Formats: sequence, C-alpha cells, structure tokens
Amino acid sequence: MKRLTLAITFVLVGLTTYASVATYSVIELSKIAQDDYIEVSPESVPVLVQTVLSKAYPSAKLVKAYVNDKKEYKLEIEVEDQKATVYADVAGNWLKI
Repeated sequence: MKRLTLAITFVLVGLTTYASVATYSVIELSKIAQDDYIEVSPESVPVLVQTVLSKAYPSAKLVKAYVNDKKEYKLEIEVEDQKATVYADVAGNWLKI
C-alpha cells in the first residue's frame, strides 16, 4: 500500500513539474516575438504599403508603425472609433489582418 501511494505521488509531482515548465516557455516565446518590432515614424512606411493600406481601408488613419529585421511592418490603424493592428511585408502583401 505504501508503494502504491508513493508511486502515485511521484507521478503527480512529475506531471505538475512538466506543466509548469511548458507554460513558462510559452510565455517567454511570446514575449520575444513581440519585441522583434522597432517603432518607426508612419511617414517612413514604404509607399507601396501605404497604398495597399489605403485601398483596403480607405478611411483608416495610420497611428503607429513598427518594422522588424525581415522588413515586415506592424501597422496600428484607426478606423473611425475602432483600433486595429495589421501586418504587411515590404512588397505590400498582407501577413496578418
């Protein structure tokens, strides 16, 4: 009986330790992914990206712009009273809307 109780305790402790490590790793990875972008002025966004943005969202106002090493742009826009974030590459292709 003692062996069974001891075995169950080891299994539960082992599962709990694994779950806490995995959760910590996911948080760290998402934090690193967010830090890849560097803020730039909205005027420095390439004309092609601005043109695609104005065609997709004619009444949108570009509030903030960010760029990463791959020349992918994170654009924070405002359409009337709503805010949104869209992603595009330097060629004007949408990555994430």
